[in-house]
Amino acid sequence: MRVLIGYSSAHGSTAEIARRIGELLEQDGLAVDTLAIPQITDLHGYDAVVLGSAIHQQAWMPEAAEFVHRHAAELLARLVWLFSVGMSDALPRLVRGAARTGQDRRLAQALRDVVHPRGHRLFSGVAQAEQFPAWIRVLFRCAGGRFGDFRDWVQIEAWARGIAEGVRSSRSGQQPAQ
Repeated sequence: MRVLIGYSSAHGSTAEIARRIGELLEQDGLAVDTLAIPQITDLHGYDAVVLGSAIHQQAWMPEAAEFVHRHAAELLARLVWLFSVGMSDALPRLVRGAARTGQDRRLAQALRDVVHPRGHRLFSGVAQAEQFPAWIRVLFRCAGGRFGDFRDWVQIEAWARGIAEGVRSSRSGQQPAQ
């Protein structure tokens, strides 16, 4: 089965996650194309699609959200998984859990009704101080925020293995895993 992994990445973290997911699916024997969303011309020939986007201002990047809406009919005819990459683990400890839960719920709901994905996962990415104006860096640090690489590769890889299992299950006529 052929799988397309499409991503929209602002600073590279989402692209790296997409490529790692692709590597794992290939290791599992699936044919995989991993492309930035602007490079995707159509979905013909793909049995499954995994789409991911960096989160900016509590939403997917515009090019990714527009892609989902523009290709909704084609996506509904395929196995689809979605992932979002934000910075919830960089937030101050007191709000980290609530922010993550709220963000995950908003993002999944915004796209769930459009493409009925088999699953959605919110991952933390990389929050580099240089990505923000000086005054925001100061406020963020004073509030308890932190900068760094917060990607949990074990979690990402486990999710990718679940996708591979879901694709294999659908090929054998079983119900795909979430």
